[in-house]
Amino acid sequence: MPIIDYHCHLSPQEIYENKQFANITEAWLYGDHYKWRVMRANGVDEECITGAASDYDKFLAWARTVPTLIGNPLYHWTHLELQRFFGVYELLSEETAPLIWEKVNRQLQGEGFGARDFITKSKVAVVCTTDDPADSLEYHFKIRELAGFETAVLPSFRPDKALEIKRATFLPWIEKLSGVSGETIADYDQLLKALEARIRFFHSAGGRVSDHAIDVLAYKDATRGEAAAIFAKALRGEEVTAEEEAMYKSHTLRYMSKLYAELGWAMQLHIHALRNNNTRMFNRLGPDTGYDSINDGAIAKPLAALLDGLEREGALPKTILYSLNPNDYPVLASVMGSFQESGVPGKMQFGTAWWFNDHIDGMTEQMKTLANLGVLSAFVGMLTDSRSFLSYTRHEYFRRLLCAVLGNWVEQGEAPDDMKLLGKMVQNICYENAKRYFAFPAMATFPG
Repeated sequence: MPIIDYHCHLSPQEIYENKQFANITEAWLYGDHYKWRVMRANGVDEECITGAASDYDKFLAWARTVPTLIGNPLYHWTHLELQRFFGVYELLSEETAPLIWEKVNRQLQGEGFGARDFITKSKVAVVCTTDDPADSLEYHFKIRELAGFETAVLPSFRPDKALEIKRATFLPWIEKLSGVSGETIADYDQLLKALEARIRFFHSAGGRVSDHAIDVLAYKDATRGEAAAIFAKALRGEEVTAEEEAMYKSHTLRYMSKLYAELGWAMQLHIHALRNNNTRMFNRLGPDTGYDSINDGAIAKPLAALLDGLEREGALPKTILYSLNPNDYPVLASVMGSFQESGVPGKMQFGTAWWFNDHIDGMTEQMKTLANLGVLSAFVGMLTDSRSFLSYTRHEYFRRLLCAVLGNWVEQGEAPDDMKLLGKMVQNICYENAKRYFAFPAMATFPG
């Protein structure tokens, strides 16, 4: 079936330009911190990971690493990508590396292997990129005008920089938002006005989802006046306390959530990432380079308080909850059950296994937890959460695991051996539920 990729990190500019890849290393290893982590764990020198080594030497380092990864999803993904996109069925190793390098690169230099081509070959109906509120969305509008490219490439609203009031990026970002807004943001009311304007701008560009990275969920009720005072304090360069940070974030997130609900958007909350653990390597390479991990901490009470605060005002949007900590799975699946809405199937969603959990055990456990505590049949399914145009095989990976879960239940007598019933369930989870849930204004259509 077609794919709805409702959360990813692909570049709209690269999609518009139909980026061509010089070689498989550029397509595979540039920016892929999943691969970088295991290469480091396998003893590969940083020079062959993020350093100045040649692309061929980096490819060889990856080829030497892959045979050691049996049991890791990267072993499966690597070979699925070689097979599905390039027709290469040899297992990647140091011995096969020269042949695969030549065979894949020859195809990459030909027609039909640009960024848009990989999207079309994968039958992707919708791509939702991840975009800052201050973004012009220039390339989203340009993509609309492309002849012969049917996939809808839509923005997702990612306002993390508006919420992270204690980070060094906050004041420079407020200045950037001021420039986009056309007026200086000198108080909290002006900030909210600017955020609302950007949300409505994203909506006009086809955006129907927001995305929030909430590494620590610390909800605390606050009035508009209290949030305004905290914002003013930050503008003056004064230190904001942890309690004030929670108050500012909570009130600002609730304000945006009400707008999402009004516009029919889905809000995504990605919780419990512990980022930039290695200070030395962060100073050397920056963020998103493979030095993040799973966070822990209490989320049940603050999450329920956030959702309840919105529900009391009749302003709870469609919401998808993710946690990087698999220990949180039952918490998310049970808390969301308290906020489902009659007449709206699956309004509250337990998001698919994310990042460190998108492997066989993590995906399977996520689906089983949802089935145990909610309605698996209403699940909106998989996303790539990737910066790679070759990652669409992850949807095949997910779909195989979904079918394996159902098949095992049939074999154990826990589900009926009814292909019509189960087949429709699989189709819904893989495509139809997301199509109904997000109600995107434009989608490509592909043969079933």
